[in-house]
Amino acid sequence: MFVLDDLLVRPLFSLVGLLQAMALNELFDRSELRDQLKENQLLYELGERSEAEYEERKEEIEAQLELAEEVQSQLSGRVEVKG
Repeated sequence: MFVLDDLLVRPLFSLVGLLQAMALNELFDRSELRDQLKENQLLYELGERSEAEYEERKEEIEAQLELAEEVQSQLSGRVEVKG
């Protein structure tokens, strides 16, 4: 029974953990959020966005970025991807 666990169950759990980590990395893409911050700043500087809209969007993106940083820090100690 232990041999079956080692051959069948553990790789499945390992694969599920890896897929979860990849999905979270995609969902909480820090570089995309940083690009959104830059875009928001540029739109404000070009006058296409009011200061109130700029500040509101900036706060939203920064909150998402903070959450992404937290998720990434939790993932970094748990899953190791070998290439």
